[in-house]
Amino acid sequence: MHAMDATLQASMPTVMVPRFGALVPMPSAGERLLMAANGVFLEVCRPWVRLVRRIASFSVPTAIPYGVVEEATDLLCGKVPPALVREFAEMARRAMPKEVGAWIVWRAETGVFRLVPVQILEHSAVHLKYERPELRADEYLVLDCHSHGRIPAFFSAEDNADDRFDVKLALVAGNCDRPHPSLALRLCAKGVLEEVERIPTAWRLAAALGAAATVEEGV
Repeated sequence: MHAMDATLQASMPTVMVPRFGALVPMPSAGERLLMAANGVFLEVCRPWVRLVRRIASFSVPTAIPYGVVEEATDLLCGKVPPALVREFAEMARRAMPKEVGAWIVWRAETGVFRLVPVQILEHSAVHLKYERPELRADEYLVLDCHSHGRIPAFFSAEDNADDRFDVKLALVAGNCDRPHPSLALRLCAKGVLEEVERIPTAWRLAAALGAAATVEEGV
């Protein structure tokens, strides 16, 4: 095997899922492909999350000598505090009518979340260019937030390109000139872009103008 092929395959190994035994968990953060009887699955592990998603299925009824895999989402970091969503919503209002961005990150050692503003290079009412924040060694991006000023929240083609290789949740706040801004939320995992239809009620309440100081429910 060519050395470059060996390096590529080591970075994302393919595992044949046992039919009778148990699948051995990933020993550390990374990603791998799972060949299963019900399709090809992507497994992604980070200190804050473990995800399993089907990315391909078989088009012919060939007998596959492997076990079955189920999709899974394990949020190992716990719920994102709604208070930080409120803090970002307030940032978005102050930046009106321009777009603004921030990260909600999680520190593995302490289990504490914090909001980190991005360093803006350019921004307008329809555009945002920024540098990714520098994090501590044990901090991880969980929720990537940006605003849309007065226009509704949605994920653009530019967002799709930007989010293609990340592992994170992404949040857009739109209609920031209104008491109740619109919100769009999705999961991003190495090309999987999965919009969340039911945004936590606590997040919507926290993002509203004049929101209460404490909201317990997160996601």
